[in-house]
Amino acid sequence: MEESFIYYIESSIKENWDRPALTDYHGINCNYKDVARKIEKLHILFEHAGIKKGDKIALCGRNSTNWGIAFLATLTYGAVVVPILNEFKPDNIHNIVNHSESRLLFVGSVVWEGLNEASMEALEGILSLEDNSILVSRSQTLSHARVRLNELFGKKYPDRFRPEDVTYTYDKPEELAIINYTSGTTSFSKGVMLPYRSLWSNLTFAFGVFGKLPGEQVISMLPMAHMYGLAFEFIYEFASGAHVFFLTRTPSPKIIADAFSTVRPNLIISVPLIIEKIIRKYQKGEILSIRFLLDPRVKVCKAKPLQMLSATFSHKILRVHAKVVTIENEVWKISVVSSQNATTNPKLERGVIFISDEIFNFDKTVFEHEFNTARTGNNRETGRTVLHPQTDCNNSGNRSGNVRSTYPLRNWKYI
Repeated sequence: MEESFIYYIESSIKENWDRPALTDYHGINCNYKDVARKIEKLHILFEHAGIKKGDKIALCGRNSTNWGIAFLATLTYGAVVVPILNEFKPDNIHNIVNHSESRLLFVGSVVWEGLNEASMEALEGILSLEDNSILVSRSQTLSHARVRLNELFGKKYPDRFRPEDVTYTYDKPEELAIINYTSGTTSFSKGVMLPYRSLWSNLTFAFGVFGKLPGEQVISMLPMAHMYGLAFEFIYEFASGAHVFFLTRTPSPKIIADAFSTVRPNLIISVPLIIEKIIRKYQKGEILSIRFLLDPRVKVCKAKPLQMLSATFSHKILRVHAKVVTIENEVWKISVVSSQNATTNPKLERGVIFISDEIFNFDKTVFEHEFNTARTGNNRETGRTVLHPQTDCNNSGNRSGNVRSTYPLRNWKYI
């Protein structure tokens, strides 16, 4: 059953039963067994409220432990989850809830303040993401089940809830798992229907690249209502046995710095917003040295990260594939692998930050070699900058089983 997404979730819960799973930074903490128990309580609530397999359940709120639990409970029950960006305007949220035909809505308190339940007439219930309390109920069975939830759980598991009690119905590849709505830049958001094979393929890709992360710590900053943050900042980590910390607020420089120093995460996902915060720290003298080697395609595309970085830091543009930067101060030694967007799509670029001395030292060695052997000049005929390779630069190293290498610089490269 290793081609089942739900299988991986179930297996991770059982294998990591006593490990920490989800934590709100400076807030609640849940081990994997706690997550399993909360999932089961939501299953009982769904069942008594008449929710059927394939029914839609919407989530709208900031990243949090309870958001993650509601997401996992919806999928493991067999319902379809509809994640909604908490930054969407109320009219768009109303439209998504109605268009998706959601029967229930889990909502954060900040979002709820701006919503109007009368604009979501098809909903049978609205529950708080803070404590699963009922904000609006149009179903007597839902209200009754919520009041008796602990009693119903106790009757189903009179002794105690154990790993062997975690048994979910496994998914089929083409079954609908998620309806993910776009940002709606031209009109109301459009729904993208994602089957379980989409979740499974991204998860197995992450396993193949990074392996599993049992016991390692990760900070979640990207919105989980976006598929990138959902797939690689939550699902992969949970299925790996990792401990995910949610900032539960906008990642300001102070919050990020405090969280990094406290949590000491093993893996962080990055976007240009994070790079902007790094630049500010560099300008304040809190980061000692940053140098960049960039693929020439980013200059042709005029990618935002290049514009941001070249205006501030020492850099060279070389014929290399990966975009990597090492960042070092008295506390940190990290490598940032960033990805530029080579299309006209204005979405944010994405990348990964590694906090590992081994990876940092390898990347820094490659950087030193490239900066010392490659030189730039001007082509007199075209006036363009050219790279003059002085040697073939073939460097490779091992990163958790994955080979990193720079490409040989065999010809002059116009940029």
